[in-house]
Amino acid sequence: MKSKFLFFLLLISANNLFAQDQKTDSLNNKPKKENFADDWAALTKYQKENELLPPTNRKEKRVVFLGSSIFEFWKQKDPEYFNNNSYVDRGISGQISPQLLIRFRQDVINLKPKVVIILAGSNDISGNTGHVTNEKILNNIKSMAELARLHHIKVILCKYLPVYQYPWNKSIEPAEIIVSLNEMIAAYAKEKNYTLLDYWTPLVDDRKGQRPELTVDGVHPNLAGYKIMEGVTDAAIKKALKNRH
Repeated sequence: MKSKFLFFLLLISANNLFAQDQKTDSLNNKPKKENFADDWAALTKYQKENELLPPTNRKEKRVVFLGSSIFEFWKQKDPEYFNNNSYVDRGISGQISPQLLIRFRQDVINLKPKVVIILAGSNDISGNTGHVTNEKILNNIKSMAELARLHHIKVILCKYLPVYQYPWNKSIEPAEIIVSLNEMIAAYAKEKNYTLLDYWTPLVDDRKGQRPELTVDGVHPNLAGYKIMEGVTDAAIKKALKNRH
């Protein structure tokens, strides 16, 4: 009787151990969540949209808008502007110019546009890392422009929108820094015969910030501000398409 009892206990123990092993194997075999920490430039954001984008035809004049939150919020505020034209919005909020450069092949070159609009610099300036200079911002813009020209894509470079103060970083005085960057971009565009798109002039107030009636926070335009931007953008696109370079 004692032997039978011991055998029964051993049998229960063995079953428990087997169940625990199965549970451990199940946990070990559970699919691990994919780690995107290496995707610093957020290439995954538009990857699927790019794959679903139909190929261009000879008559289509596709334009890619490459930038950060100004462009990303634009499509949210006025989606018809992009849907009614062959305009592809590839803005990602918060991105700095080196991130745009990394994305340039996937989100511009591979989409085979006729024109690319490059808007860069504000997030570099607002980050206050201490390492950003207008020269470094311009170098990233130059690299993107050179890549575009190499692939026969017309280039539009932008004079950045005026900003008097960043709500999230009030320690920076960006107005004159942006003025200086815009002068550098304009000079480079003239030197290389790229089309210049001036977002600064129609939006600026007397403090070299954005006109209050055209912005939600002094940095990002409201719908009225975007409507003004649409007018100067369409004009720049027409000019770029006529440009032989």
